Amino acid sequence: MKSLMSRWLLALTVAAAALVGLPSPAHAAVWTPSSDPILFVHGWNSSASTWNTMVSRFQADGWPSSYLRAFSYNTSQSNATTAQQVSQEVDNLLATTGATKVDIITHSMGGLSSRYYLKNLASTGKVDRWVSLGGPNHGTSSANTCTSTACVEMRIGSTFLATLNTGDETPGAFVYGTWRSPCDGVINPVDSTILSGATNTRTACVFHTNLQNDATIYGQVRNFINP
Repeated sequence: MKSLMSRWLLALTVAAAALVGLPSPAHAAVWTPSSDPILFVHGWNSSASTWNTMVSRFQADGWPSSYLRAFSYNTSQSNATTAQQVSQEVDNLLATTGATKVDIITHSMGGLSSRYYLKNLASTGKVDRWVSLGGPNHGTSSANTCTSTACVEMRIGSTFLATLNTGDETPGAFVYGTWRSPCDGVINPVDSTILSGATNTRTACVFHTNLQNDATIYGQVRNFINP
């Protein structure tokens, strides 16, 4: 009887989660003391606030607020310059939490500075898993309409991207994952996000600026960084 009641309660919880668009708890990878803190890196012409929904979902799944760090930066500057800031933020998050590694979740252009960091600046021991949501990893034609240093670096065939993608696209002992949507609307071509050596996921029809807010994508990302 007790077992039947437990299954009934779980079924009700799963149904309720489906109604509000949340990931099913039957497949939840909730926080444990061994979970890594998470650094969030936003994209061009954005800010730390773009992560509010995802951060709140991680908190609801048990991540302490001290383990969730989103920061803002100047999105006009070179992604190589921003990579220096990413490096500082990683070190600060490690020092604050006492953890040995962090996970990095990025949206759009945030994937480029963090990839530069992983390739050129990061100690192998500091980062475990890296996520790119709609990243212009091989460039996007949308960047042809803006002229800042960062935008030029996002253009297809840019010197910055050619250097970043030379050799191993997923270097180091890090675990890489990318998510791309057929309805992105900003990353053109959509398959620009794919990286050789990464776990590459094609989502349902989700617009670029909603990739970090979509409940299904959140569940996939959460389970990827916290298997």
